[in-house]
Amino acid sequence: MEAEASSFETSEMLARFLGSTSLLPESWNLCARSNVMAAQGFLTDEVGGVTYVAFSGVQSIDGLDPFCGNLVPLAVTAGVSSVDVGGMFPALQKQEDDNTVMVDAGLLHLFLTIYHTPVFQNQMFEIKKKQKPVVFTGHSIGGAIAALSSLWLLSYLQSISSPPTVICFTFGSPMIGNEALSRAIQRQRWGGNFCHLVSKFDILPRLLFAPLAPITAHLHNLLKSWHTTMSSPFYFRDLGTQLTDHEKSELFRFVLSYVEATARSPPGVASKNSLFVPFGNFMFCSSDGAVCIDDVTAVVRMLYLTFASGTPSSGIDDHLEYGNYVGKISLQFLNRTEEELLESNTYEAGVTLASKSISSGHDEEMAKDCLKMARRIGRTPNLNSAGLAISLAKITPLRAQIEWYKASCDKSDDQLGYYDSFKLRGASKRDFKVYMNVTKLGGFWDSVIKMLENNQLPHDFHKRAKWVNASQFYKLLVEPLEIAEYYRSGKHRTKGQYVKHGRERRYEIFDKWWKEREAFRENDNSISNSISSSNGRRSKFASLTQDSCFWAKLEEAREWVEMVRSESEPRRVMALWANIKKFEQYARGLVERKEVSIDVLSKNSSYMNWVEELSVLKLHSQHYSTQIPSILDRKVVP
Repeated sequence: MEAEASSFETSEMLARFLGSTSLLPESWNLCARSNVMAAQGFLTDEVGGVTYVAFSGVQSIDGLDPFCGNLVPLAVTAGVSSVDVGGMFPALQKQEDDNTVMVDAGLLHLFLTIYHTPVFQNQMFEIKKKQKPVVFTGHSIGGAIAALSSLWLLSYLQSISSPPTVICFTFGSPMIGNEALSRAIQRQRWGGNFCHLVSKFDILPRLLFAPLAPITAHLHNLLKSWHTTMSSPFYFRDLGTQLTDHEKSELFRFVLSYVEATARSPPGVASKNSLFVPFGNFMFCSSDGAVCIDDVTAVVRMLYLTFASGTPSSGIDDHLEYGNYVGKISLQFLNRTEEELLESNTYEAGVTLASKSISSGHDEEMAKDCLKMARRIGRTPNLNSAGLAISLAKITPLRAQIEWYKASCDKSDDQLGYYDSFKLRGASKRDFKVYMNVTKLGGFWDSVIKMLENNQLPHDFHKRAKWVNASQFYKLLVEPLEIAEYYRSGKHRTKGQYVKHGRERRYEIFDKWWKEREAFRENDNSISNSISSSNGRRSKFASLTQDSCFWAKLEEAREWVEMVRSESEPRRVMALWANIKKFEQYARGLVERKEVSIDVLSKNSSYMNWVEELSVLKLHSQHYSTQIPSILDRKVVP
């Protein structure tokens, strides 16, 4: 199932929350310890019921030159590892477009090296067993490993009914992947699980906007200098491998030129001009405090604006200042004057106050523009949700007309039932109107999903009872009609069976929503009606069949029955009968539990016809009555 989505409505709320908790200080403290005590590894700690996993920023870079800065598909690790990691990140593999999710080859290699160690596997086993919140964190390159670890665990937890919360804090981490990765994370609603702290001048978070080949030598010396300082218990600055002032200037100007080119691109184009694209929340911090942004375009522009106001030396030194910044972030919210708190209640004053935390002088207006952009995007989800609620009310008559159509079909003298009446419909005005209603309702729900995946709706929209119940009712009511149209038009002959080849993506998404409805299962009587509270069993048949794909599975079972009549190859016959028996048991179970609508049992429905055909086939087929049991009991020699 889908794991925990964003816990916050806007990035501003995230900043306020983090400033008032111990999550950041605890994360940084363990990061600093891992830099000193666990080079090329990680440390764990449990504080207040939260498990912290901190990856050392001191990582071996020897031998990674061919990989660093190069993107590889997440599903293919040729040249990076002998292990195919596609199965480790299943949620990030399926994309609507043709773009492939890609990550940095060198960073992926470092993650896999740690992932396959027994100590990491044992630690992850304990975390999954405890079912408690977990925070992955890391400074420098360790932050990138923390991000990949978080993505792995979030992917794994999709199959867990009640997954623990997963949060990732990185400090001065490089970016890890391309635009497709950023979009995949957005589509999974995982952006809110990531908070990347970036100091005002730190060069490392901006580094992968530029190609690394021309600066490999400078980069090696810089990382060695950083690692020497980071691994020192007292943070003694390394002087032996520092870059010269000229080399610092070259490195600074080179990276700045690429960051600027990306930032000055029009909105929506910036990500296409860079191989690497940010994702999640970015908390820009300085000695004055911090401000949080989650819009990709605004993040890229702020990365440029803050970096451009620095110097070659500050870009290097600032990478080692996160301990100081973390200690001051909470003070930004705790030490405001009464006047500032009152002023911050206004929109303009709030933007001004936030921008002063990271910018000054001529950059302030440009920074304010970025913050306004992010603020607008952050403020719209609830408004969009309210607008959709109005739209949902407007389309309710369309749904009501389909309900009326179902009721009339169920009571019809022809006793065909809802599904078969629509499948065998004529050219009546009533039938055409129902068909148009099906199309309009599908368009509405597709637009809802698109808005959700573009982060235009609240973080928990897909978990709110109103929308989960509405989408489930829509699915149970309308999908049978879409299945009827699919087989009526003969699409199964050209595309294949409905469940695998014809089902609309919206229904798969609604299946996921319904499975995740833990918080409001007790309120789903509007859909799963007529259930006796005493024993959990239905006292009468459901108003809507509880498996919306029932009719598609029946159509496939009907085809198996036809194939049995003409098939002569024993093994094929055995396989067909096994499939038929499996469906028969499945359908009988639904009927016995009264999880089908009464139209399924209509005298002339496809299901009742299938039951009758199967009974006749069992009586007259020698394959079933005599040969099939013997085939099942012995090996068939070709």
